[in-house]
Order: sequence, then structure tokens, then C-alpha cells
Amino acid sequence: MSKKAIATDLELEEENRMKAEVFLPEDYRPVEDEPFMNERQTEYFRRKLIAWRDDLLAGSRDTIELLQDGTRAIPDVADRASEETDRSLELRTRDRQRKLVAKIDQALRRIENGEYGYCEVTGEPISLKRLDARPIATMSLEAQERHERREKVHRDD
Repeated sequence: MSKKAIATDLELEEENRMKAEVFLPEDYRPVEDEPFMNERQTEYFRRKLIAWRDDLLAGSRDTIELLQDGTRAIPDVADRASEETDRSLELRTRDRQRKLVAKIDQALRRIENGEYGYCEVTGEPISLKRLDARPIATMSLEAQERHERREKVHRDD
């Protein structure tokens, strides 16, 4: 790793430590009557995203251990088929979660860049309710609905 990359990593770690010092009561929830994406709201969503990502990664580690430990010879064909189906479903679920982790990482980068919470189409703020329900949202509800309608029209052609 180059000296420049190490220095950049150290700067990011220091910046993250400083941001972690933002006081945030345990019962804090963002509300509409405070300035949008102020320091407390940003910290709230940052912590929410990190906790979500950590939870998904822990589940992935558990799945890997389970799949490694679960390799055994099952003589009954029906039981073997059932176990293979279960493994396939688990792997598909983990693949979706891997993609979700990538979206969470993108949202964390948007927080770092000061772009989080704003619609990538209109530039308008995304509602706090939407962000709380779907912290990886990149579009306002209206922009998302327009996008889905256009997608459906093109799909139906």
C-alpha cells in the first residue's frame, strides 16, 4: 500500500472518529422541523447504515460457517435434494444481501460527500420517513414512482 493511500486511510479514520463524537441520544429520531441533514440527522443515518451493514456481514459469516460445516454425505436422495435446495436459497439470499451491502457502502460514501438524503434525479430532499424506512434510498418517492412507471412501460413493450 502506498504512503499516500495509508495517509488517506488514516485521515478517513480520524474523520470517522471525530464524527463518532457527535452526541446522539439513544431515542433520537430525525424530525421535519430541524434543519435537513444537520449533523445529528447525518450521524443518525450513518449509525443506522453501519449497524445494518454489520448485521448483514455477520449473517454472511454465519452462512459461510454453516455451509462449510454442513458438507456431509446424505444417503437419501430426497433428503439430499432438500438440503441442496435449502443451500441454494441461502446462497441466493446472501447474494441479494451482498448487493445490499454495496448499496449501504454507497450511501455511507454519500454521507461522507454531503450528498446523502438528496434525490439523485431532482436534487430535492428525500423525506425523512422514506430515509428512515429505506436508508439506502437515492430518489424521492415521486422520482422513484416515475422511474418505476417508465421501467414498467419499457418492460411491457
